[in-house]
Amino acid sequence: MNSFENRNILVTGGTGFVGSHLVKKLLERKANVITTFQTINPLSYFYTLKLQNKATMVYADICDFEKLFDIITKFNIEYIFHLAAQPLVDVAYYNPKKTLESNILGTINICESARLFSRIKAVIIASSDKAYGKLYKDKYREDDSLKGDHPYEVSKSSADLIAYSYFKTYDVPVVITRFGNIYGEGDLNFSRIVPGIMKAVIKGKTLEIRSNGKYIRDYLYVEDVIAGYLLLIENIERIKGEAFNFGSSEAFSVINLIKETGRALGKEIRYKILNIAKNEISYQSLDYSKIKKKLSWIPKSKISEKASSIFNYYEKILQ
Repeated sequence: MNSFENRNILVTGGTGFVGSHLVKKLLERKANVITTFQTINPLSYFYTLKLQNKATMVYADICDFEKLFDIITKFNIEYIFHLAAQPLVDVAYYNPKKTLESNILGTINICESARLFSRIKAVIIASSDKAYGKLYKDKYREDDSLKGDHPYEVSKSSADLIAYSYFKTYDVPVVITRFGNIYGEGDLNFSRIVPGIMKAVIKGKTLEIRSNGKYIRDYLYVEDVIAGYLLLIENIERIKGEAFNFGSSEAFSVINLIKETGRALGKEIRYKILNIAKNEISYQSLDYSKIKKKLSWIPKSKISEKASSIFNYYEKILQ
C-alpha cells in the first residue's frame, strides 16, 4: 500500500490520546477517516487540532455489533485501527465487568465485522505489554505465553488470542500490536505518570505516586507508535496474522522517570509515594527486535528530548 489517499479508514477510539495522533497523520496522508466516539472532551488533542472538521465522527459503543457493522458497511471501510478500549489498570480493578466487555467483546465485534465484510484489507489491534501477564524475565517476546491473571491483563490476553483465532480460522487480515507506556502531547489521563508529572509541576503540587515508585516500564513516544502503525498497514500482505512488540530503549522506574524528566525540564519535581496500586506488574520490558528486523522500525524519541514540548502542551491547556 503506497498511499493512504482516498482510502476509507476506521479508527475506533480516534478521539482519544493515541487515536488523535493517528487520525491527524492519516488525514495528512489524505485518507478518508471515520472515527467512533462516546464522549467529547473540548480539551482533547483531537479538538485542539480541530480534527472534527476533517474526520467523520460517529457515536458508537464498540460493544454494539449492529452499530459497528453498520458503520463499516455504510462507509465502505477498507482498513481498521482498533484502539477503543478501557485502558486503565486501576479502573479495571474496580469495574472488571465493563473492562472485560469493552476490551474483549469490542475486539470480537471488530474481527467479526472484518470476517463478514470482505472489502476489509487490514485490522490493526492495539494491545499492551500487559497481555503477557507476569513472566518475570528481562524482555518479553512475541512468542511468549499470554498469562494475564487480573481483569485488565486478562482482557488483553483474551483479545489477542481472539484476534489471532480470526486470522487462523477465517484468514481475517489481523495484526496485533503490543506497547509499553505511551507518552506525549494529548494524554489527558492524569493518573498516568507523564501527564501527572506535568500537571504537578504546572500547578506547583506534590506528585502522588500510587505505586512504590520502583515499577519499571518501557516509555515510548506517541509519534513513534504512529510511525509503526502506518508501517504495518503498508506491509499488511506479508505480516498479517502476526504480533509485534513496540518497545523502547528507555525502560525507567517511576522514580527514575521523574528524575529524568526533571533534568530535562530544569525543574525539581516533588513527589510522595502512596504505595496503594493494585494488580500492577512490577517489571515489564518488550523485546522489539522482530519489528526492527522485519520492518526496520525503531523508537527514535527520548523523554529528555520531548519533555519540553510535552510540558508546553500541558501548560497551554491547564492554565
